[in-house]
Amino acid sequence: MSNDNNSRLVYSTDSGRIDEPKAVVVRPQGDGIVRIQRQTSGRKGKGVCLITGVSLDDVALEKLAAELKKKCGCGGAVKEGVIEIQGDKRDLLKQLLEAKGMKVKLAGG
Repeated sequence: MSNDNNSRLVYSTDSGRIDEPKAVVVRPQGDGIVRIQRQTSGRKGKGVCLITGVSLDDVALEKLAAELKKKCGCGGAVKEGVIEIQGDKRDLLKQLLEAKGMKVKLAGG
C-alpha cells in the first residue's frame, strides 16, 4: 500500500468508521424577502416552485420544507438553501409563508 497524498483513512480497527467533519456552508444574507418562483427548465417539463431567501439554518429549513410539503400534499427537497416544492403551488405557499410572518413575493413568470 503506497502512501499517496490523494488517499484518506476511511476505517480503522482501533476506532471504527472515521467520519469527515461536515463543512459549514455560509449562505449570503438576503434582503429579508422570501421569493417563490416557478421553474420547469431541466426538469422534463415538470414544474417546481423554488423558495429562496429564507434566513434559517439547515435544520430549520428542512423542518419548514417538510411542513410545506405536508400541507401542499406533494414532494420536494432542500438543495443548497433553496426549498423545492413539486408542482405549481405558488399561491398556497405564499399564504402559508405569510401566515408564519414572512414577507413573500412571487418572482418570475
